[in-house]
Amino acid sequence: MTQTEPDAPRTAAVIYRGDEDVDSLLADFAADRLSAGDRLGGLVQRNVKDASGRRIDMQLIDLMTGAAIGISQTLGGGAGSCKLDAAGLADSAQAVTRAIAGEVALVVINKFSKQEATGQGLRAEFAETIVAGLPLLTAVPEKCAEAWRDFIGEAGTELPCERAAIDGWWREAAAARSDATAG
Repeated sequence: MTQTEPDAPRTAAVIYRGDEDVDSLLADFAADRLSAGDRLGGLVQRNVKDASGRRIDMQLIDLMTGAAIGISQTLGGGAGSCKLDAAGLADSAQAVTRAIAGEVALVVINKFSKQEATGQGLRAEFAETIVAGLPLLTAVPEKCAEAWRDFIGEAGTELPCERAAIDGWWREAAAARSDATAG
């Protein structure tokens, strides 16, 4: 599907390359929509970096409460990566569940990535959001795009990693949702 489908798909995925800062893109979009008075729920990612600019921690920000949820365990100075923290993922899942129960205007789930592609991570929360009929925005790395397509089928749209594309999709999705609730 493309962004300009007349039905304004409720589910959109920003497909991004490793050199694109999708985390800041989604966080800035969410902050602007919250400032505009939209009711958002779910999670955006904030990366904590050391003085040299190397990422040392990942946090998810609960859009309903503003609380930061740590999702990584630093493995030490010699480690090349961080390991996802199971307790942080459980807290993240609860944040999405609260958003669904709160019937927010938009659920943002920071990423559909390796964990979700293999049936883990927040995959169940993605499904719950879709089944609830709520608009959903996420990001998908190019290397997981095929797994996303297998998961979502024809139910969503893919967006480039650009703010204008996200804003355009949201205008259409919000208008479609408003029309549906008014009718």
